[in-house]
Amino acid sequence: MHWLSTAKGLEENCDLGRLKQALRATRGPLWLDIQAPKAADFELLESGFGIHELTIEDMRHGGQRPKWEDYPGYVFLVLVHIEWSKKQVLLHQQYLCISPMWVVTVHADANPALGEVRRRLGVDSTLTQGKPMFLTYMVTQAIVDSAFPALDAIDEEVDALEDRLVTIANQEDLARITTLKHTITDLRRILGAQRDAFQRLVTQALDPTDTDSSLYFRDVYDHLVRQYETVDSLRDLLSGAMDTYLSTVSNRLNGTVKTLTVMASLFLPLTFLTGFFGMNFGYLTRVVQPSGPAFAGGILLMVMSLAIQLYLFRRRHWI
Repeated sequence: MHWLSTAKGLEENCDLGRLKQALRATRGPLWLDIQAPKAADFELLESGFGIHELTIEDMRHGGQRPKWEDYPGYVFLVLVHIEWSKKQVLLHQQYLCISPMWVVTVHADANPALGEVRRRLGVDSTLTQGKPMFLTYMVTQAIVDSAFPALDAIDEEVDALEDRLVTIANQEDLARITTLKHTITDLRRILGAQRDAFQRLVTQALDPTDTDSSLYFRDVYDHLVRQYETVDSLRDLLSGAMDTYLSTVSNRLNGTVKTLTVMASLFLPLTFLTGFFGMNFGYLTRVVQPSGPAFAGGILLMVMSLAIQLYLFRRRHWI
């Protein structure tokens, strides 16, 4: 499935003849958006736009890192559409072939950001007339800016994790922190490569006669810089969340050990008293008679030892 956007409006699933006619007749930028490409779509790109076979090969096999490659007549740009769905980040590769008068986008999955650009052009097809690089700017900006909602969602989840870790720390939180750290590492690698690609587009204009192209790409480059800085900040926050988790677990362990130590310490004098007076020596059996006052005195001595210990523990802030 593909859509062709020209100055006359939006067309769906055009053939090679109509594409060549549009290329000859159009006076403004032309955009061909291909979703879930098939063999006929690749033939359309090769015959209609003269896309190099190496570019076609990269689009077929996928798995490309974000990059910028210069070909005769066009620039091949690989970007990543970042989507937040069901508390996880989904990465969708987007392939762009950009020339001063046309733009081709190829992607395997539906891209709501590009769908919104198509909707805007369908409402006002003259939006890009007289501004050849503005269409490229709209397309690239839509793909790049799709990362902002995902980064905001990750930021909110990290904040919620930190608030929860202060009081409760469990294995599920540790697993979530680890997963988010891996996600942030992947995003940092991707956004860094995309930032480098747009830095080349800022310094090397596609159309020397168009003085606005660098301004457009500089705006997208600024967005990528903000996203990269946000990812670095999120990485630091996740490291802090891991430290908070370890501190909470350590404090919980320390509290448990302190409780057990206090309980063991309270029973030490009781164990000593019962062990000492329970020895079957003749002297003790003669001195300590099995009578009511002796039993009461023993109980009172044990209670006094417990009270003295509790007083000392509380005074030293051990409990």
